[in-house]
Amino acid sequence: MNQQIDTIAVDDGGNRQARQAAYRRASWPINLTPASVGYLSQGHGLILGNERDVRLAALALMKQGLSPPTLLFNEPVTTSPFGNDDADVETLMAETSGLTHHRLTRQQAADLRVEGYLGRFRVTLQHEEGPLDLARALADRDHFDQILDLGETPALALELPPPGYVATRWSDPQTPSRLEAFAGLVGEFDKPRYFQIHQEICAHSASGNIGCTRCLEVCPADAIQSQRSRVESRIEIDPYRCHGVGSCSSACPTGAIEFRMPESHRQQETLLAWLAAYREAGGGQPVIRFVSSEHLAADESPAGHVLDLPLEELGAAGHDQWLTAMAGGAAEVRLQYHPDMPERLVAFLDDQLTQARALLEALGHSPERISVLGIGDTAARDALPAQPPLPADGFMLDGTGKRDRLNRVLDRLAEQGRPDGARHAMPHAAAYGGLAVDTQRCTLCMACVASCPTPALAAGEESPELSFREADCVQCGLCVDACPEDAIALLPGFLADPARDQRHVCHAEAAFDCIRCGKPFATASTIATIKAKLADHPYFAGEAISRIEMCEDCRVRDVWRELARDPESQLKV
Repeated sequence: MNQQIDTIAVDDGGNRQARQAAYRRASWPINLTPASVGYLSQGHGLILGNERDVRLAALALMKQGLSPPTLLFNEPVTTSPFGNDDADVETLMAETSGLTHHRLTRQQAADLRVEGYLGRFRVTLQHEEGPLDLARALADRDHFDQILDLGETPALALELPPPGYVATRWSDPQTPSRLEAFAGLVGEFDKPRYFQIHQEICAHSASGNIGCTRCLEVCPADAIQSQRSRVESRIEIDPYRCHGVGSCSSACPTGAIEFRMPESHRQQETLLAWLAAYREAGGGQPVIRFVSSEHLAADESPAGHVLDLPLEELGAAGHDQWLTAMAGGAAEVRLQYHPDMPERLVAFLDDQLTQARALLEALGHSPERISVLGIGDTAARDALPAQPPLPADGFMLDGTGKRDRLNRVLDRLAEQGRPDGARHAMPHAAAYGGLAVDTQRCTLCMACVASCPTPALAAGEESPELSFREADCVQCGLCVDACPEDAIALLPGFLADPARDQRHVCHAEAAFDCIRCGKPFATASTIATIKAKLADHPYFAGEAISRIEMCEDCRVRDVWRELARDPESQLKV
């Protein structure tokens, strides 16, 4: 399936007509009434930086109608404070003399903390008696509405800072336009709530242990946190700080974080519908280009065989979506990078590309079928694919479960390729791999099953046994941490073999029957282990040790019978 295609005449006009037919067949899904979050800003700003730049910025903003801001000098002036023109200095000082201001020491500047978003910023300093709220101390307000940071080192070192926080240098040519935009951040604003979290399938935490942290590692806005309760931890996303990059949803192996602009399964369904309509209309050699809709120029006209998928942001589609295109009949997939992409997003997409190529190679396909397009590289965008598309007639995806859809795509690619049956190395933290169970240690307590967020691990219904299906395993490691006997080890890597989809028994034992009623309630090894550990416990001294060999009901009856015979026996323990 990886043979080079012959050089033939290409009917670009026919491909363009086929592409239009595909676009008419199914509209790109758009959430017309998305849930939203609102911001309310009354224009009470805080400006950070050295005194010269801060006063100049304050004056410029007030001339644009912004309320008098609070000034915080957290850096020294590295050159002559106000230049050589004494008249200008006097004018600047006179026009800003009435503004509330405060100068921080070097240590205070290092201890400055900024939290929040447009309309609700909290700025604090560490103090002996606790954090000192500067909005309350300097402006007698509960919070600052917006922050302009002119410092050489921003107080918030984020690739995507929260709305309402603008970091720039006074000498930057873009500063005037940024000040104008900053002055306009007054009033009521709203933006979409880009995501939905399904905590019931999240692999982040179970039984007090921490498992998957993939979403925490890829958010360039630092809007995702692990919030710990008394026992469990849970993933929470601050909708006010979220920029809708989508990388968290693409990184989530279970689908617990669902991007809603649009949902991933709707993207896949539309993609497959477009490819099917393109083929039916006579189009050939289709190439799918994933591109941010914001950077899709209206006058851009790619070659007829290139179908553009306009994403809210490039991170909203990961390797599962790219491979869906391959399974659906695309000859190639191309990712259109754009200017000013956050470094963390670029690193995430590069990792996803490595995963996609590793999977293609493991399944017997050319890894070069998926590539990255450089900014402005129209020649690479319009190039004909080097290989023909895979057969895709009738391919559809059922259900909305992310992992189920991915497994269906991988099975389709395996059918069309030549899997070698080996386990292939994958990038670090990829959600592919198996388990090794030490049967000498395993007692079939099923703590691993209780912790597993997917159907990968299961307990036997008729007898004590532990079974495993690798296709469902996301390598979160919760089973390893939950096992009291250290009997489980992860086996990272993608298994290119049909056995990956099959459930097999990892360990099984005969059931241990209650010595009183005969009900099976545990395994022989479990009972033996518990007896050994509790042999010296006073509660199980003498004949009482036999209670361990009783089911839960008979054990309680035996205790009550003992108390009836000797009411004071409980005082002897």
